[in-house]
Amino acid sequence: MKTENNSEVTEFVLLGLSSSWELQLFLFFLFLSFYIAIVLGNLLIVVTVRADAHLLQYPMYYFLGHLSFIDLCLSCVTVPKMLGDFLRQGKTISFPGCLAQIYFLHFLGATEMFLLTVMAYDRYVAICNPLHYLTVMNCQLRFQLVFACWCGGFIHSITQVILVIQLPFCGPNELDNFYCDVPQVIKLACMDTYVVEVLMVSNSGLLSLVCFLVLLFSYAVILITLRTRLRQGQSKALSTCASHLTVVSLIFVPCVFIYLRPFCSLSVDKVFSIFYTVITPMLNPLIYTLRNADMKTAMMKLSKKHVASCLLPC
Repeated sequence: MKTENNSEVTEFVLLGLSSSWELQLFLFFLFLSFYIAIVLGNLLIVVTVRADAHLLQYPMYYFLGHLSFIDLCLSCVTVPKMLGDFLRQGKTISFPGCLAQIYFLHFLGATEMFLLTVMAYDRYVAICNPLHYLTVMNCQLRFQLVFACWCGGFIHSITQVILVIQLPFCGPNELDNFYCDVPQVIKLACMDTYVVEVLMVSNSGLLSLVCFLVLLFSYAVILITLRTRLRQGQSKALSTCASHLTVVSLIFVPCVFIYLRPFCSLSVDKVFSIFYTVITPMLNPLIYTLRNADMKTAMMKLSKKHVASCLLPC
């Protein structure tokens, strides 16, 4: 059986997280609960931000709504397939399905990295130039920054797919992971992939590292600025920065570890992959809502409004 690109491999076998049926059943219910939390938590933030006119006036919540939407979509790329594989013995994915996973994973992942960088700039303007914050971060600039994030994610992901789709695959076809990703896939190509690996590291690894360093520099400037300000409002700003730094660490550290090194498979890669695709999208709503009084107030107003509408007679 050959595909249109003369490759003999039409599907890949995913080794998953475990070969034990009992452990797979336990993992199914565990990750199902994670997935439900991801969907409900991020959907709640998206709906709350869109429904509350007060929140939409502030750029931070505008970006937060987009971040939750990306996390919601990102979890749908890998988690549903992983949950289905827990309940079956043969874990396979077609070649086009594998390419689709790579495309959407890197598209949404890179977009989220760019968006977090934009959010760091937003916090910098809010803390270092508070009097002109809403003037600088106006509606037009917000839209342009978010649009640029999506465009950057698209360019990054389409480059990844173009490099992978040109490789010949003639066996073996086993991927030691629960989803398709570039480091494992290119190792299965029937050719010397050194040049491709260098291009992949330059694309994904350097992107993660540069964004991470920019973010750390931004927050370092913010913290230095806070030291020179009065204590009034300082704790709230520090709390916001701490939340953002937590999210940044959970996303960028696994990406830098996985992509900024020669492509060799390590057992710990699966753990970092779980953090990147499952844990971070689940924790984002908790980090941003439980530490944010405005979000909690808006959610209470939304719930009261919904209850009132349900009690009204038809």
